[in-house]
Amino acid sequence: MDEKLRKVTHVENIRYDKAAEELVILDQTLLPNEEKFLRLTTAEEMYNAIKLLRVRGAPAIGICAAYSLYSLARTIQEDTSEGFLTKLKEYAAYLNSSRPTAVNLSWAIREMLKTAKENLSLPRAELLEVLYRKAADIHADDIAKCTAISEYGLTVVKDGDGILTHCNAGPLATSRYGTALGPILLGTERGMKFRVFSDETRPLLQGARLTSYELQRAGVDVTLICDNMASIVMKNGWVQACFVGCDRVAANGDTANKIGTSGVAILARHYGIPFYVLGPTSTIDMDCPDGAHIPIEERDPDEIKNMWYEKPMALQSVKCYNPAFDVTDHTLISGIITEKGICRAPYTESLKALFDNKK
Repeated sequence: MDEKLRKVTHVENIRYDKAAEELVILDQTLLPNEEKFLRLTTAEEMYNAIKLLRVRGAPAIGICAAYSLYSLARTIQEDTSEGFLTKLKEYAAYLNSSRPTAVNLSWAIREMLKTAKENLSLPRAELLEVLYRKAADIHADDIAKCTAISEYGLTVVKDGDGILTHCNAGPLATSRYGTALGPILLGTERGMKFRVFSDETRPLLQGARLTSYELQRAGVDVTLICDNMASIVMKNGWVQACFVGCDRVAANGDTANKIGTSGVAILARHYGIPFYVLGPTSTIDMDCPDGAHIPIEERDPDEIKNMWYEKPMALQSVKCYNPAFDVTDHTLISGIITEKGICRAPYTESLKALFDNKK
């Protein structure tokens, strides 16, 4: 291996402890000041882990959901195949209700239910082993997809570029390299130097708490900025590309990502900076025609008024609007980078081709 190449430090956010038969996650709500691993054993703990953002990022949520369904399947006492499947569907619906926007959650749950239906005739122990292998395959597949996305992403930047990112789409939100941070981490392993500007990402501060944490640990030159500083950073000529992740991509290329992403895309268009969305094909929802059909989760107003503060920063009586996501119009997106290649406009054609070709 070339002496310039070095392995960066990747964070293990999800793993299944097969010996103990327990799902283990890194509690992301405590980062960057505390690295605490949680063992999830009940449906309520798994639901809350997703709902309360202890595990977050569309691909990571899907991985967590897959392992969760396997773990819950082990607790089902019904003797009949029909009873087993009915109970598993109940658990699936409960987990699916935790985060409505992230399509990977429903995708992973459908994959697990499909596997269960196809193997109901097996003895229970064999059925459970098949479900475990399916969850492990979903995890391994995401690692492979993140690596491929990273390779494609590297083709649109060069050594020394400045890259601005919003929210968090690194190993914590996915697996191994991540999506939006993947090209940065892979390039760093290969000796490339990037200057990354990380939006803090209000109100949950994923960019401040997570992205800057991951990049700092990996030895990447990262500068944390407030969300409203993106414009001046771009105007100064310090940014040559914007990389963001995605929670759902509609069939026309409209993309849902963490709140504030659409503003970054608008600024990038104004300053002539390419804006790329990076995510696996499992995030693409061809049944969703456009962004207007993507459900947008609205969260607790306390995240704006109280979270992170010693004292409330607004009157308790003040109304708050706290959408978790916004939709970036497809006309603002320079390319959607997947594990199968880079899609460009018209997205109605390029996204459809990903599935028509069955690469």
